[in-house]
Amino acid sequence: VQLQASGGGLVQAGGSLRLSCAASGRTFSSYGMGWFRQAPGKEREFVAAISWSGGSTVYADSVKGRFTISRDNAKNTVSLQMNSLKPEDTAVYYCAATRAPGVRVRASLYDYWGQGTLVTVSS
Repeated sequence: VQLQASGGGLVQAGGSLRLSCAASGRTFSSYGMGWFRQAPGKEREFVAAISWSGGSTVYADSVKGRFTISRDNAKNTVSLQMNSLKPEDTAVYYCAATRAPGVRVRASLYDYWGQGTLVTVSS
């Protein structure tokens, strides 16, 4: 599976962005998907994950209620709608795919990674 993330950019605090991740391959619907982020000088951290069917989702506490992960298996895409953005959301955001069942928060369980898209939130 090859992943291509897009949609990053510069936004003011309180604004919104929608990230998208396009996947190649015919087996996209069999993968759980996740979004992670890495801020400058910090370790990569979990943001959100969604099961292969889209029926289960999980979020980091820091984004719960502000971010929404979704997927469209017909289009081989997964999205991350980010609302009420804060300066601390500034990071490179990565989408990832896992063959493990359910929703996974550990980066080590993900098998494929996209190249990342930069989100900058100004105060």
